[in-house]
Amino acid sequence: MIVVTGATGNIGRTLVGLLAEAGEETVAVSRRPRPVGHPAGVRHVQADVGDSASMRPALEGADALFVLLGGELNIRGEGPDALLGVAADSGVKRVVLLSSQVNSTRPEARSHARLRQFETAVRASGLDFAVLRPSGFASNALAWAESVRTRRTVLAPFGDVALPVIDPADIAEVAAAALCGDDHTGRTYELTGPEVISPRRQTAVISQALGEEVTFVELSRADAHAHMAQFMPEDVVGGTLDVLGVPRPAEQEVSPAVEDVLHRPARPFGAWVARNLAAFR
Repeated sequence: MIVVTGATGNIGRTLVGLLAEAGEETVAVSRRPRPVGHPAGVRHVQADVGDSASMRPALEGADALFVLLGGELNIRGEGPDALLGVAADSGVKRVVLLSSQVNSTRPEARSHARLRQFETAVRASGLDFAVLRPSGFASNALAWAESVRTRRTVLAPFGDVALPVIDPADIAEVAAAALCGDDHTGRTYELTGPEVISPRRQTAVISQALGEEVTFVELSRADAHAHMAQFMPEDVVGGTLDVLGVPRPAEQEVSPAVEDVLHRPARPFGAWVARNLAAFR
């Protein structure tokens, strides 16, 4: 049995579907009630990965656990040993942790200190483990959806800084492989898309897919900071803008890990846009 936390998000929802299609007994965990459209045969448990006691009913008898920290859990909450202790007591033998590329490229970043704690704890847990460190998500472009729909405009900073954004569906497929196979034990995968692409170029891809002109408007760092600070902690805002605006060389490198694991190339940004075009219409 495989337990998937964050089961209603971009990665978890896809991962649950992949595991169900593969015939794996799957438990989907989210803080919200069972969402519409979850695959038949998948058991849903309403629990909080940041509250280990609430996770016990989901973990009992499980073999593997996918850990995804969302929202405020990336900055505060129970220590990782609490969750891992409950998992081990429940019979879990394997943990796959969704971490971040920043933990390798910027190990000093305060914004990712909690994820680093989870990485350290997973490695020391005595359980089989794999750590996934993706780059920025292609789905972050959904932040532009409203302005594209209403004004055919994308507003973003650092218009010509290119990064290898990754399709969340690729992360989910790598997670499924790591949860189900023994070949990934002890591995840390740096996951990226197949190309570096700038916000200006992303705008052009969206425009081409829509068949209508979409204008790119470059924001200053200060304006972007003010906007992001409305819904992100200060440390996270500053760290995110540093990556987007002044990436380190490793943050612009294309990793072969997706292709190595899945035996196919990573999906380009255009493929993500094609699947999500309705959001921009």
